Amino acid sequence: MREIIFDTETTGLSPAGGDRLVEIGCVEMINRVETGRFYHAYFNPQRPMPSEAEAIHGLGDNFLSDKPAFAETVEALLEFIGDAPLIAHNATFDFGFLNHELKQCSRDPVCLSRMICTLVLARSRHPGAKHSLDALCTRFGVDRSHRVKHGALLDAQLLAQVYVELTGGRQIGLTLADDPGQSDHAATSTAPDRLFRPARPHFASATEREAHRRFVAGLVNPLWERVSAPI
Repeated sequence: MREIIFDTETTGLSPAGGDRLVEIGCVEMINRVETGRFYHAYFNPQRPMPSEAEAIHGLGDNFLSDKPAFAETVEALLEFIGDAPLIAHNATFDFGFLNHELKQCSRDPVCLSRMICTLVLARSRHPGAKHSLDALCTRFGVDRSHRVKHGALLDAQLLAQVYVELTGGRQIGLTLADDPGQSDHAATSTAPDRLFRPARPHFASATEREAHRRFVAGLVNPLWERVSAPI
């Protein structure tokens, strides 16, 4: 199954109040495994960047001045996300800005049925705990030492690892393989000399059937002879 983990950076909190999208980062996952494919873009918001927002993500007017408007690169974004489910942390915020930008350039909004919110998943799995991305990285042992400021692509990459843990974890070594060399467990086992036996047939051999017949014949007063036959 193909899924897209994404994050956004903006000029503020309210698209209805005039705030705009300035960065988006998307990471592709197939069957909960990152493929290495991603989409990343900065946008000129065509409005001044408030100092409060710049303090969070570090994206100022000078940096964004030569970046394209959202409408100029929307085709590449839509092609990348396709029809896959979209996963974000506090997803209603990111979906709100994404769909506002799509509306501004006369594009159909992304259907909310595609939305998966890791904040909702985290609250359900760990009620009462802290649910920020930083807190979840700490909980699941995801390295965030290189996260100095918010960044859409970096945060999407971190969230991809968190999402896997929230939905069951990678369960390293839980594989079936005829060749122990193909097994993650064999590569990481603390018992490298463990003997891997081939799967046995699911039927008894003639020798085993004869041994079982002799065993049953030698039983004294077996239970089934003491039970009355059905009428």
